[in-house]
Amino acid sequence: MYYAQNGEKLTSETMGRRELKPILMKYLNSVQDCGYGAGDINDACVPNTGTSGNIEQDNEVIYKTFNGKNNLYLNSVDDGQFVLNDGSLILLENSASGSTKKLFISVDLNGFHKLPNSLGRDLFMFQVNEKGQLLPMGIKGTQYYSKTDEYCSPTSTNNMNGAGCTYKALTDKNYFTNLH
Repeated sequence: MYYAQNGEKLTSETMGRRELKPILMKYLNSVQDCGYGAGDINDACVPNTGTSGNIEQDNEVIYKTFNGKNNLYLNSVDDGQFVLNDGSLILLENSASGSTKKLFISVDLNGFHKLPNSLGRDLFMFQVNEKGQLLPMGIKGTQYYSKTDEYCSPTSTNNMNGAGCTYKALTDKNYFTNLH
């Protein structure tokens, strides 16, 4: 809809840091603007109180990796958040990493107050590529694609394990029944 109305695709190249959230909120049924997660949030939003990306609130870990062995840090989702009418929490990342720009949209399907709060279980990531295509993370061409399942494996110790599970969740009809 944005492209049809403005003649411009949303890409990591055309979107400046923190410009995506107000655009998406205009087109999605959002009920709460969570700001950027630092001090201006309410209890439906994930607190992200510093640049360290530490995501512990009152010593309680909010998100974990796919296998639950590592804490997830919010530095990959700290450019805005908002809650949809169905309770889903949208977390955004739009930043430059060296010469590479990245534009991620993550969705916590049931909000962060409901478990399991884990990448690849209820938190799923998407990447908008340089052509403006929304790709499920884990498909070839996304940042968290791996031939060896480094980013979606019960045995991986990678600190972003689970980030690459979105593609599997969308294409494997047994994905959710096989979770343990």
